[in-house]
Amino acid sequence: MADKDAAPKELTPEELRELERKFDPETAYRSYGPKIGILVSAILVAMSAYHFYASGFGLIRELLHRGIHLSFVLGLVFFLYSAVRTKNNGSLQTSWFRPGGINLVDICLGILAVLAAIYLPLLPPEVVAERVGNPSSSDVFMGSALLLLTLEAARRSVGPTLPIIAIIFILFALYGPYAPGALKHGGTSWLGLINHIYMTNQGIYGIAIGVMAQYVFLFILFGVLATRIGLGQLFIDLAMVIAGRFSGGPAKVAIFASAFMGSISGSSIANTVTTGALTIPAMKRVGYPSRFAAAVEATASTGGQITPPIMGAAAFIMVEYLEIPLRDILAAALFPALMHYFGIFIMVHLEAKKLGLRGLSSEELPKLFRVLKEHWLSITPLIILVYFILAGRTPDFAAVYGIIACVVVGFLKPNNRLTFVDLWNGLSIGAKNTIAVGAAAACVGIIVGVVTLTGVGFRLGYVVVQTATDIAAVFGSLWPFSFFEVTQWALFFSLILIAIACIFMGAGIPTTATYIILVAVAGPALAQLQVQPLVAHFFVFYYGVLADITPPVALAAYAASGIAGSNPFATGNTAFRLGIAKAMVPFVFVYSPALLLVADGFTWYDFIVTLSGTMAGISLLGVSFSGYLMAPLSTLERWWIGLVSLLFIAPGLTTMTIGILLVAPVAILQIVRARQKL
Repeated sequence: MADKDAAPKELTPEELRELERKFDPETAYRSYGPKIGILVSAILVAMSAYHFYASGFGLIRELLHRGIHLSFVLGLVFFLYSAVRTKNNGSLQTSWFRPGGINLVDICLGILAVLAAIYLPLLPPEVVAERVGNPSSSDVFMGSALLLLTLEAARRSVGPTLPIIAIIFILFALYGPYAPGALKHGGTSWLGLINHIYMTNQGIYGIAIGVMAQYVFLFILFGVLATRIGLGQLFIDLAMVIAGRFSGGPAKVAIFASAFMGSISGSSIANTVTTGALTIPAMKRVGYPSRFAAAVEATASTGGQITPPIMGAAAFIMVEYLEIPLRDILAAALFPALMHYFGIFIMVHLEAKKLGLRGLSSEELPKLFRVLKEHWLSITPLIILVYFILAGRTPDFAAVYGIIACVVVGFLKPNNRLTFVDLWNGLSIGAKNTIAVGAAAACVGIIVGVVTLTGVGFRLGYVVVQTATDIAAVFGSLWPFSFFEVTQWALFFSLILIAIACIFMGAGIPTTATYIILVAVAGPALAQLQVQPLVAHFFVFYYGVLADITPPVALAAYAASGIAGSNPFATGNTAFRLGIAKAMVPFVFVYSPALLLVADGFTWYDFIVTLSGTMAGISLLGVSFSGYLMAPLSTLERWWIGLVSLLFIAPGLTTMTIGILLVAPVAILQIVRARQKL
């Protein structure tokens, strides 16, 4: 079988790019001729140059900046993505006039999208203020065009799920009187909907697209340029030096490499393909089964979205929603991210011991001195970026100087020197990588606009809490669960319902979109249960990321399976098992927010107890799922250790002591079996 120990096949760069396009709709660009290619590349470079100028040196009013960004995004969507995906690199075969692979209809739609996006921002601010509440016929036409074209742009670039959800919300706004139960509301007209979503900053021009224009674009561009000047290769080589020689070394290399790469890349699939091309064949060579090798890489790569300092777009959305500095968001994310990688490391180590796998030989490992000599300059831009963030500078200020450092270092490096062609391509690729996420943000703006217009977030929050309370009333009446109060069970079941919703939503739409939509529901629900806003936001964010390795739509795992030649569904199941720590940690910081460092009421005592308990609980989960400690475990022992690990969801000295006492008999049996084996 392909999932067994078939000889590792090295994929070519083109095969890797095709694999990424297959599982990541955001990279499924259409093909076009060289002349159109030059035009599109020039527009992308102009987009990068504009954002660099606007964030670093320009004084452009907020609405105009968002409108220019949106016009770039929507116009380019209709050039870069075809209406129908085909095996021919996404190129649509039709009888329409197709100059270089782009048909006339798409050209017209792209032009209309640009006009609709820039129409309102170009009007004088006083005129816009006068028309809010009483839009003109041209406002309604342009707003309607922008709404419909945004839905189509999101469908092309990120798939149909997000626009379908947006359409459901639009219908909910229009037909509110017919909604069931607590969701019923007075409804609105099409004119009222367009007025709110288009004429105000509560819809398409809201926080989501504002964050993309102000912060996310620059950080994505920084990640592309930093990788180009050798930072990604430095991370991979350092990971091999640190972990390659130990038992099962290549899998541990995958963990460290993905953690390092995740600090400059917010994409799970891109991280999987980039590092997996090296680590997955190496894991198979030392004896890991194909599905396990692919699952390790996929699980480690999803950590990129929760690893500072980049963390994808969601971190910057949190900055705006919570109105706290980015450095606080990054500080809060640090230890939960480390716990994710710690959980994978425990399972990888136990699997290696169980299979008796070797590490890499000295001949297979890079030399530390040579690595540092060739790439030490590459770390400079990241140091500058982090320094400015920690110094309290705004994220866009830090990103601008990080980008400048990338360019300077690239031209100064003695090896792999940056050329002007490389810089042009970097600016083009960086802008291209923002197009899909920008279209998704605009589409999410429609959904958020409906939420603020109808108050559905609080209505859904009430439904979630009421449902959880009803379940808790039944559950809490049973022994031994009656030892806990109904309100405690209500919080637990609310978290379960929200976690399930995040995973289902994340299966079809990007993480950032999942986070924005679900936090509109989970925020009010968790606020009713006295959960801090920072904690609530992180809970939703983490479970949205978990969808990338949760079957049946585990895109990162499926991309890794394409490299490993393993069964995709089996790989997804294994990846979810390896990433179980990411499912446990959000519950931990809800019950003990000290893990987030900057949460209200933080004390070092609570932090140390929480961190110790979390590591113990994750370790026990790893032992349970691996079925191995010092010797193989029986089924009963695995179940027992797994149940005991749940005590550490709310870590404290009492629960930790009870957990240690309960697991001690199994540990003693393991010592006896290990000695007998020797």
